[in-house]
Amino acid sequence: MENHGSSFNPHKHLKEEFVSNLTGSSMVEIAALSAIVPALVLLRQWSAYKFQDLLFATNIRQKKSGVVSVSANWSNCMVELTMDFLWIIVPTLSIFTVLADWTNVCAVCLVLLLVLCIVLERFWISTSSYSKDGSKPVASLRGNLSSYRVSMMLVTCLCILAVDFKIFPRRYGKTERYGTGLMDLGVGSFVVANALVSRQARKAPSTKHGAAFQSVSPLILLGFARVLLTRAVDYQVHVGEYGVHWNFFFTLAAVSLLTNFINIDPQYSGILGALILLVYQLVLKGGLNAYLLSNERDLDLVSLNKEGIFSLFGYWGMYLVGVGLGYQLFFAKNSTTHDTGKCQKKPLIGVWFCSIFFWLTTIFLDKHVENVSRRMCNLAYVTFVLAQNFQVLAILMLSNFIPERKLLSLEEAFDQNLLAAFLLANVLTGLINVYVDTLFVSSTAAFSILIGYAVALSFFLGCAKFFNVKFKFW
Repeated sequence: MENHGSSFNPHKHLKEEFVSNLTGSSMVEIAALSAIVPALVLLRQWSAYKFQDLLFATNIRQKKSGVVSVSANWSNCMVELTMDFLWIIVPTLSIFTVLADWTNVCAVCLVLLLVLCIVLERFWISTSSYSKDGSKPVASLRGNLSSYRVSMMLVTCLCILAVDFKIFPRRYGKTERYGTGLMDLGVGSFVVANALVSRQARKAPSTKHGAAFQSVSPLILLGFARVLLTRAVDYQVHVGEYGVHWNFFFTLAAVSLLTNFINIDPQYSGILGALILLVYQLVLKGGLNAYLLSNERDLDLVSLNKEGIFSLFGYWGMYLVGVGLGYQLFFAKNSTTHDTGKCQKKPLIGVWFCSIFFWLTTIFLDKHVENVSRRMCNLAYVTFVLAQNFQVLAILMLSNFIPERKLLSLEEAFDQNLLAAFLLANVLTGLINVYVDTLFVSSTAAFSILIGYAVALSFFLGCAKFFNVKFKFW
């Protein structure tokens, strides 16, 4: 019998079983969950615009970029950060846990409230909403993309700890073989978010292979560090997710290197990505899917890490499609113009179209080709991730209807240190799992721990933003 008395993680096997054999939720519920954070962000931005004079007795002028920086005053900065936390993170945690049975109702109410605010702003606008030339200022594209990346990171950071508690519904966890869980979107969303604003999408000069390897070296080091640390503290790892040694960081690094080594013009990358995905799907249907879903493994590295290695074809195809869409929607000459209104209208229509198109495609593929599978990163999973990400971005781009729209203090704090936020979230999650029996705490205690964890994460990033500290050393 194993002696767990001296183990850092005596309930390792129970925790692994707790996140295993999950089947996911419905696509409708995932769409509702994906609408919650962007709706809360926009409502907070709208309220900040409406009541900022009452709160701070200051007039914050619109900058040409459409993004207003955080107040230099520490107390105001902390007040703003606290308000953002109470408005966005607390409701999000509540809906993802104690209010999970009311997810659809909460999402519908938030969206209707957002629409009401937009309608009021559209037909009942004060003259202060207009610039000196009489035009209505709109949010910058850069601000919308930043909000989108931050929203994705917020959900990721909250879920990676919440999933270890019983208060977090099992249907939101990562699925075992097939299905659509909220946490299935994590790695795919990182890939899409990186692709949409990548050097390739912006058609920036390509880097040399040596420089490319140097740029991803932190991810490779983090990947090895995760392997060593999880074994050192006997941390629970679900092997069916990536394999025995593979992990999230290796996937991101490999996708980046593949894209750099096989450099292609962004206007054709979408076509190449689609071809890779189609061929990979045919190979999966030809029998590879049975191999990847099997729990049997040989002793060679490929077999031990088959999920992580073979799913690279799916993630690479997803990345290339994201590069092509990012270029066409945001960075191609025909998508930009000196007229700010037109500049925002074309991407807005394009993003909404992509969201609807990918949702319909996902439903068709899931029913007639192969069910969504994060484990294999099959074609249905790719369209599922693209649909959800474009939905979030589409909702956030409604900020064009909010005059003097600015990034929130919380958004600026995360945006300045996205990778650091994710790493800190992982470290805090690991520490909490080592010192707390997450499976046996009450719902009240679990929710309190999650709130404390979110406060620590937000406060640390808020301080880094206030003192203009960027955690990047390469």
